[in-house]
Amino acid sequence: MHSSEVTTRPRGPLLITWLGHSAVLLELDGVRILTDPVLRPRVAHLRRVAPHADLRVLENLDAALVSHLHYDHLDLPSLERLGHSQPVVVPAGGGRLLRRRGFSRVVELAVGDELGVGPLVVRATHAEHDGARRPFGANAPAVGYLVQGSISVYFAGDTDLFDGMDELAPDLDVALLPIAGWGPRVPAGHLDPLRAAQALTRLRPRFAVPIHWGTYRRIGLERDPASLRAPAFSFVDLAHELAPDVDVRVLQVGGSLAFSVLPDYAPAADRPHAGAGA
Repeated sequence: MHSSEVTTRPRGPLLITWLGHSAVLLELDGVRILTDPVLRPRVAHLRRVAPHADLRVLENLDAALVSHLHYDHLDLPSLERLGHSQPVVVPAGGGRLLRRRGFSRVVELAVGDELGVGPLVVRATHAEHDGARRPFGANAPAVGYLVQGSISVYFAGDTDLFDGMDELAPDLDVALLPIAGWGPRVPAGHLDPLRAAQALTRLRPRFAVPIHWGTYRRIGLERDPASLRAPAFSFVDLAHELAPDVDVRVLQVGGSLAFSVLPDYAPAADRPHAGAGA
């Protein structure tokens, strides 16, 4: 084999399927990981306004990653649909909540801790967000997760901008960033379209996929398609302005994208965009 052929061999592929809100299915290197599974039509005062998740794609998961204990990120009935023997990763201090509900394979990670999932390494990262399950529930710090295999993926969970984001994931391939929420505004401790675009200038990923938008709305708020899509359109415009080197891909709920990445030493002109997605 000629050396030029070696330099253009892609890493991956990675298949990303967005199930709505912060629930993302990652299929990489033979491993299937689901983030923040919230799958129900209604959670407390939130009503799902996007298509319902197709649970058939969630069979044979290797792990579920939960970023923090808020009800729209750790939903016990949704996790129970995956089965009590489903391996679940939670921030340190959150495991008791799941064990009391009968989950038998719970792993707690503090910031900086790592866990092997098949050939992948999952590392808990800092998140600038209050992760307590209020008003009287468990308390554990919020985290994000860096999933590292042939392609690296950063799942931010809920976070604001924070010191150290620049060094969080050097040579990052894909960033899954929250850009909105379920209410009329995005408070501190979260990323809105502008702050998410600013995060791209710090993280410097090759690709970015906006999540945490257009899925749940507080009962009584408008839910017309234009208002639901507005955060994504705003994020795309701001990302193109502030981080033009980042390839932003917007998914509809239930949509998938396949990614492959050429090695860094391949000529830049030969680097492809993300593979076609369904």
